[in-house]
Order: sequence, then C-alpha cells, then structure tokens
Amino acid sequence: MAKSGKVSKQQVYTLLVQIGRKEGDGLPTGATGAALMVYASGVDEAEAVRETVAILKQADTAPLDVTGYGTLDERLDEGHDISDDERALMDRALKENAVIVAQMTPFFDG
Repeated sequence: MAKSGKVSKQQVYTLLVQIGRKEGDGLPTGATGAALMVYASGVDEAEAVRETVAILKQADTAPLDVTGYGTLDERLDEGHDISDDERALMDRALKENAVIVAQMTPFFDG
C-alpha cells in the first residue's frame, strides 16, 4: 500500500473507442467511422479514458464512445487470450505513459 493511502501506480487499460467522421480525420474515403483498439496508461480507467479522448480529439478525430476492458490482469482473469505483440504494446504504453492505437477498423455502410 502506498504511504499516502492512494493508489498512484500507473497501469495500462485496454479500450475500444468508436469514432465518427470529422474533416481531416485520416479515415478512408467512404468510411462512416472506425473502431480503435487502444492501450492507454493511467492511475485508473477513468484517467486512461480522459487521456485517450483528449489525444484523439487533438488528432482531429471525433470520439463517440469508449468501452473499457480493464488491465492486463483483469483481462487474464476473464480468460482473454493476450498475444506477445499485445503485451509488448501494453508494456510500451506503460513505459512511455502513452496512448497507443494498436488497431483501426474502419466502418462502411452496406
């Protein structure tokens, strides 16, 4: 337990962010939006979400919804299969105190 009684250790959270269209967002022509798999560091999931949304807005995207999947340990407890590549990106997010977009899947009508 931390001396102050507060948890201050950064952790990495897995987030799924849905984004809409915005001029200059870099999404493919004809896309209606996208889903982003993100690894974000924070002292809690709320901070990781706030940081992720702020960074995505700075990157000229339009975040619409964020779903949290928890920390590495929480995901393992739920039986998620986590690849070495995913673990490496999570480690990088933690070391760099960063938000890392691991995957982008554009949405198209029809």
